[in-house]
Amino acid sequence: MADIIKEILKDLTPGKVSDACYEGANIVLYTKDEDFFLNNGGTIKQIVDKIKKRIELRPDPSITMDMEMAEKEIRKILAEEAGIDQVIFDPQRSMVTIEAEKPGLAIGKQGALLREIRQKILWVPHIRRKPAIRSKIIENIRGVLYQNSDFRKKFLDKTGHRIYDGWVREKKHEWVRVSYLGGGRQVGRSCILLQTPESRVLLDCGIDPARGSDNPDAYPLLEAPEFKINELDAVVVSHSHLDHSGLVPYLCKFGYTGPIYCTAPTRDVMALLQLDFVKITRNEGKEPIYTSEEVKNMVKQTITLDYNEVFDITPDIRITLYNAGHILGSAMVHMHVGNGLHNLLYTGDMKFGRTALLEPAVTDFPRLETLMIESTYGGKDNILPSRKESEDQLKNIIQNTLKRKGKVLIPVLGSGRAQEVLVLIEEMSRLGLIEDVPVFIDGMVWDITAIHTAYPEFLNSSIRKLIFHKDENPFLSKMFKRVGSQKERTQVVEETGPCVILATSGMLVGGPSVEYLKKLGDNPKNSMIFVSYQGEGSLGRRIQRGEREINMGMATKPDMLDIKMEIHTIEGFTGHSGRNELMSFVYRCNPHPKKVIINHGESSRCSDLASSIHKQNRIETIAPRNLEVIRLK
Repeated sequence: MADIIKEILKDLTPGKVSDACYEGANIVLYTKDEDFFLNNGGTIKQIVDKIKKRIELRPDPSITMDMEMAEKEIRKILAEEAGIDQVIFDPQRSMVTIEAEKPGLAIGKQGALLREIRQKILWVPHIRRKPAIRSKIIENIRGVLYQNSDFRKKFLDKTGHRIYDGWVREKKHEWVRVSYLGGGRQVGRSCILLQTPESRVLLDCGIDPARGSDNPDAYPLLEAPEFKINELDAVVVSHSHLDHSGLVPYLCKFGYTGPIYCTAPTRDVMALLQLDFVKITRNEGKEPIYTSEEVKNMVKQTITLDYNEVFDITPDIRITLYNAGHILGSAMVHMHVGNGLHNLLYTGDMKFGRTALLEPAVTDFPRLETLMIESTYGGKDNILPSRKESEDQLKNIIQNTLKRKGKVLIPVLGSGRAQEVLVLIEEMSRLGLIEDVPVFIDGMVWDITAIHTAYPEFLNSSIRKLIFHKDENPFLSKMFKRVGSQKERTQVVEETGPCVILATSGMLVGGPSVEYLKKLGDNPKNSMIFVSYQGEGSLGRRIQRGEREINMGMATKPDMLDIKMEIHTIEGFTGHSGRNELMSFVYRCNPHPKKVIINHGESSRCSDLASSIHKQNRIETIAPRNLEVIRLK
């Protein structure tokens, strides 16, 4: 298997394939033979069965129909009821994406319409559901990918060569180790380097938003001697929150040109959050550590994977992403190292419980020796309230605040808690449990909500069904009002009566939530509800702990705020597992791990969880600090 493409071509009639290349770990064959493209008699399937790798046969771009004519044919074939919107061509790869309101009607019975399209236009058609809310960031990302399709084709081929060319090397010694460059006994700047004799893979590369962009402790310890950016083979991003993805464009800035793996929603949301991070840093009068150009480069280097899709990322590492239940597109990363040498699961942030939006984290894996698990709420006292208790608490706070003609401010993370709370408020209003008042959405919440409607397959079955029916889609409720400017913000505060406001950031570290706090904080009629984790050192954590006199200006020019509004915390809405769920997850992991590494938690919580897991399961546990290195095999 020294040259896998040569092996494949041996089994094909000479002249049938005009070009062969890699798309990451996948292999793509192009043909100028129209009959062979439309019906190869099972030849490709036989080769796939033999080599156990994914192979796709596509028409050579030279035989595809002209794009303008092809679009006319597509619209002629597909019924008006399918609701065809955009038709997007990728000429370098002979692929066409068709957006439809009703994908089933575009696919046809047992794929009949797709086959007809292939035959008529000689392109490879893909059907995508039209999002209920148009997302500008998704359109921009698609634009970047299509404008750079030539770059993408070469990049994916180069990535494939790195994976397959390494197969010929002789492996004399085998070992696996991980180095903590961030996220060890802390929440924030998650960054773990996994090394084998062959590979260097980075699991997440985040920042600590609570510490501020000018604090060196906000960033991973990339100066560690084992980290060399020119040796890095791959980056795997578990989910889009900035404490896991915020520094990825910085790697591109300093010369990383390799692949970045994540789910499609993670790519879209993390790009949006990173662009917002750049904007907020500039608004604070500081120079951002990277620019939108590096975010664009990151998008060009990203390879998106579906859940449960097995994918080689280096010659000796294969990954599979599994639902983590934390936020849209969040993934636990299962890594199969060597030929059965070691199996590792990195949970990232996870939720082992069904929420209003997502299914619980998966617990069944093909093999598992080492588990790396988060411990945000891993302490002995982190027993979170039930979902019912949390919903009742939210309802009561909103009811009481509205009765006294006040406003409810809910600082939210743009992705996850915001959409969870929106769905619950819409349901409470529809059932008459709370007064029907406007709910103002500020910051990135609206854009990220739009991304949720673009990827319904990543949501739980209940919310997915609602999104599929326009009249029942909770995100399209008339009570939701988007706020997009400073003028509109002022109108919400000064001219609007009782209402609910959801605004980023969730920790009150920059963003519109801080502006609303300045205007609403001194009125005892108003309430503020924390529904997400408040990082150590953040303004949100200080208020949670009881601080009520806050300097909202600078040290040289103070602007004191005397907080008189009611302050509430509802921990039950967190996207993290509480203590009991974490213990249950470890117990239910199948197969049971032989070693558990605890990360992403305050020091005492990491230690507590490590001790309890060891006592209950009689397995080795460790809670490393940053810069510690652990040999797994």
